[in-house]
Amino acid sequence: MATIEQALNLVQLLEAELMQRGRDITRHNAYYRGEHPLKFASDEFAKFHGDRYRDFSDNWVQVVADSPVERLTVTGFQASGEVSADRDLWNVWQVNGLDADSQLGFLGSVVNARSFVLVWGDPADPDMPVVSFEDPSQCIIAYEPGSRRLRRAALKRWQDGSVDYATLYLADEVWKFCRPHVFQDGEKSPQMVDVDEAMKRWMPRDPESLGEPNPQPNPMGVVPMVELPNKSVLVGEPISDVRGVIAMQDAINLLWAQLFTASDYASFPQRVIMGAERPVVPKLNSDGEVIGTQPVDIEKFAVDRVMMFNGKDVRIGEWQAANLGMYTGLIEVAVGHLAAQTRTPQHYLIGKMANLGEGALLAAETGLVKRTEEKQIWQGQGLREMARLIALARGEDAKAAALRSGRVLWKDVESRSHAQMADALLKLKQLGFPFEWLALRYGLTPTEVADVMAMRMAELEADPVTELTRQLGGGADTAGNVPPVDADPEEGPDEGEEQAA
Repeated sequence: MATIEQALNLVQLLEAELMQRGRDITRHNAYYRGEHPLKFASDEFAKFHGDRYRDFSDNWVQVVADSPVERLTVTGFQASGEVSADRDLWNVWQVNGLDADSQLGFLGSVVNARSFVLVWGDPADPDMPVVSFEDPSQCIIAYEPGSRRLRRAALKRWQDGSVDYATLYLADEVWKFCRPHVFQDGEKSPQMVDVDEAMKRWMPRDPESLGEPNPQPNPMGVVPMVELPNKSVLVGEPISDVRGVIAMQDAINLLWAQLFTASDYASFPQRVIMGAERPVVPKLNSDGEVIGTQPVDIEKFAVDRVMMFNGKDVRIGEWQAANLGMYTGLIEVAVGHLAAQTRTPQHYLIGKMANLGEGALLAAETGLVKRTEEKQIWQGQGLREMARLIALARGEDAKAAALRSGRVLWKDVESRSHAQMADALLKLKQLGFPFEWLALRYGLTPTEVADVMAMRMAELEADPVTELTRQLGGGADTAGNVPPVDADPEEGPDEGEEQAA
């Protein structure tokens, strides 16, 4: 067991690392939401047009991040040695609302390189642990030296009103701390800085207010938080899908700003009058007498579209309109680079589809499919460990051991039409694949498959002859008549039947 000094030291170290990660997390989240600080190619352009395009962004980051997440759907968990999915685990998944929350967790992982899952028992209902996906700006895991999987400790830190909270999870105990939240209000005196530093110190939360001991024992025996990395590497931090998109996103935004500027100033031919002074008109007093001259109102002539100049040397020149297609071409090239670099189908980004067949669409989405399958591998390890933690929280040690080598069941990431899927499944059926496997392949969850199997059994019990005939390849005619099972398909109609026909 850790002493309070050791626990506080560990909280401070983990919090420092969490704050270090926070800069990238804040930046990536801002780009995902479309909050892009416009980068300028020159100081002159920034000086005259910085405020004009301050709030503009052509947000491709969100499309790149959303494209794999919409294909990541968990359908169940299967323990090692079992032939069907675990119903109890799926019940926990559903009760905790993880169909929706898992999508938030996957999105957080894609955008910020990682997300987390926290599992903890509910004293009011020992059979229903509390499972939640956690944001990487609030959670961090410390691993054993030299290991990427053995968890030593985990920290969750969050703010609620004017109080900061932190929970430190160890393998054998859980510590809970709090402190007043310090708001930064500009310049402060050295004395107030010292006060703020004193207030920043974590203090153990009162057991009486918690209604539980602090620290409290961890009955699970392992750190109950799991990391879901987006793209792991052997050395270094996981990689965010957004990180490599930001530079090209900035370039696209700048091109749009230049396009808008050119459209405003040079999208129409500009005419210039040379060899003439600015025209003037007489200036009259109240009696109608000429008392001088005044320049012509140019704006009035621009509306009237008529202006007259006198003089033998007057001539009119013209500046051609700017080629705006040059900008749109560059933007399309930049978006194409994004598609290639992130393995996002171009029809997701460009939005152009011209009579593409189903085979061509599948080929165009191959990169996205492989990218999504990689995420299933990386995040499936964490979800399998989450399933193990759920079993431990329920006191099912044998199941927890089996789930360590179990697997996560995912919905098919390829996008096929119902006709394609039905044709493929029919051919697999002819090869001998069982109906239950085909139903899972179709995309049904294990629970739905069990319901369908029960319905098939009910149909068989209600009308066994029709059902067996259908399974043997026969079928009813248009009147609903079913041929007998023992009918010989090679035997033709008798002579009377032939005459009747």
